[in-house]
Amino acid sequence: MKVSKKIVGVEYAIRDIVTAARKVQQQGMQVDYLNIGDPVQFGFQPPSNVKQALIDAINKGENYYSSSEGLFELRQEIARKENAKGLLISADDILVTNGVSEGLDMVISSIVEEGDEVLLPGPYYPPYASYVRLHGGIPVEFAVNLTNSTPDIDDIKSKITSKTVAICLISPNNPTGVVFNEKSLKELVEVANQHNLYIVCDEIYDQIIFDEQFTGIGKVAKDSPVIVLNGFSKVHLMSGWRIGYIAFNQSPGLEAIRENLPKLARVRIATNMPVQHAALESLQGPQNYIQNFVGEIKKRRDLVVKRLNEMPGISCPNPKGAFYAFPKIEDDRFGSDKEFVTKLLESKGVLTVHGSGFGEQYGKGHFRLVYLPSIEILNSAMDKIESFVTQ
Repeated sequence: MKVSKKIVGVEYAIRDIVTAARKVQQQGMQVDYLNIGDPVQFGFQPPSNVKQALIDAINKGENYYSSSEGLFELRQEIARKENAKGLLISADDILVTNGVSEGLDMVISSIVEEGDEVLLPGPYYPPYASYVRLHGGIPVEFAVNLTNSTPDIDDIKSKITSKTVAICLISPNNPTGVVFNEKSLKELVEVANQHNLYIVCDEIYDQIIFDEQFTGIGKVAKDSPVIVLNGFSKVHLMSGWRIGYIAFNQSPGLEAIRENLPKLARVRIATNMPVQHAALESLQGPQNYIQNFVGEIKKRRDLVVKRLNEMPGISCPNPKGAFYAFPKIEDDRFGSDKEFVTKLLESKGVLTVHGSGFGEQYGKGHFRLVYLPSIEILNSAMDKIESFVTQ
């Protein structure tokens, strides 16, 4: 039976590679899973008041459909959070989604038609390219300096064509940990405005920052056509509960999408109601757990980056946010980055993700690993990687 040609272009290297790990496990080898950025799987849990809010909502009978846009009180609180970052919006500018992935799908399907081009930061989070392709578009990577966390503005300008419809940003970035500063964001907004492009900015790691102050795109957006994607999976440790949101800047350029995108929210009915109450509590309740979480992750980052840069044939820029390292494979004796990752898994039982899974142009020759596990597990994994590259 036939399948749609659109589905063939859908890839998700982070999870696709797990199949190989299962085979290794079946052969009796223990596997260190450093592939998926899910803090909850590594022992970080939402605080008790947030868990209780979910339980209370269920027990109180809050188990029906919410409005398609999301619980009004939650949207109000999200708007306050975004206002604090500089995006001057109200609850009416928020649409609650089943995770950021659903929000991304809604946005891309609303702005991309056959042959349209979307600029993505190279390397990028795989669903961005997959959704663009799924909806008939063409993902186009632009260069980012991984050492100083700056986008190559000239490269972006050179890649804008009559078919370009949007520039997507991910800051802090997955897979690199790059965090764009205010100057870079302002330049990107100016380029987008000059060419009448949407700016789609994913800020889901906005509070997982290690060395500098985070600047949200709202601070420089003014009345530009900026759409922010964010959610509760990472900072608020609610990954399995699947809740995110779309925030529309109050821009004349967004009038058409603001009118039409909510139709997709109505078609899919609603977002999980009890979880929305938990998300509300996560914003209104004590926030000190976030600082504690980030402090623990910073220790892990410092360890992993130091260990990687001490290994022959490996170099790793210092991630400024999120919880990913993106080392470069300097030694070509391992073949492609996918071969490197596969051989490392099969010989040492350490599962990482090949860099080309995050974009062939700028991801190639790298691999991504997650530094969420305990210090003990990370040290053991670093020992195994070091053994692999020195054998």
